[in-house]
Amino acid sequence: MLRFMGYQVKAFNSAKAFLIEPAQDIPAVVLTDMRMPDMSGVEMQEVLASRGRKIPIIFISGESSLSQAITAMKQGAIEFLQKPISREELLAAIARGMQIDIDAMQLVIKKSSLDERLKALSPRERKTFDLLAKGYSNAELVEELGVALYTAKQYKKEVMHKLHLRSLSELIQLKNL
Repeated sequence: MLRFMGYQVKAFNSAKAFLIEPAQDIPAVVLTDMRMPDMSGVEMQEVLASRGRKIPIIFISGESSLSQAITAMKQGAIEFLQKPISREELLAAIARGMQIDIDAMQLVIKKSSLDERLKALSPRERKTFDLLAKGYSNAELVEELGVALYTAKQYKKEVMHKLHLRSLSELIQLKNL
C-alpha cells in the first residue's frame, strides 16, 4: 500500500537488521511494532536516539502496556497506533512523520548555511551581529562597540549584506535557529 502511495519502502526482518543499515539522509519515518523478537521498539528507539538521528517513529502494537506507550511518546515517538488500524490513520501518521523529518532537515540546512555565512564576518561584524540580534539600537551599538555612529552603521550594513538579509527581523530570526 505504501509503495502504491508513492513511498519508498524498506523492510527489515528485525530491529537489529534495521540498526545495522547505514542511516539515510533522505526524509524518512520508521514504522515499527512495539514487540519484536530481538529487542523492543522502545529499545530500538533508544539506540537511534543515542546515534543522534531523530527520525520520526510510529509505533504499531496490538499488545503493549500503557507504560510502553508512554515511554515511546516521551522518547519522541510521533504516534502510537493500536491494531487494527485504518489505512487513513496510518497514511496520516506517515505523512505527518515525513513532514516532521523534512522540517528537521531544512532546519539543519539553514543552520549550516548560517554557520558558513557567519564565518565571513570579521570579529567586529560578528559582535555587531550578536548585538543586533539582541535588539540593540544604533545608539547602543555606538556605546557598546566604542565607535562613531557612521562606523556602527557601516558594520550593520556589512552584516546585513554578508548574511543576505533585508531586515533586522530576519536577523533576529536567524539568531533563534
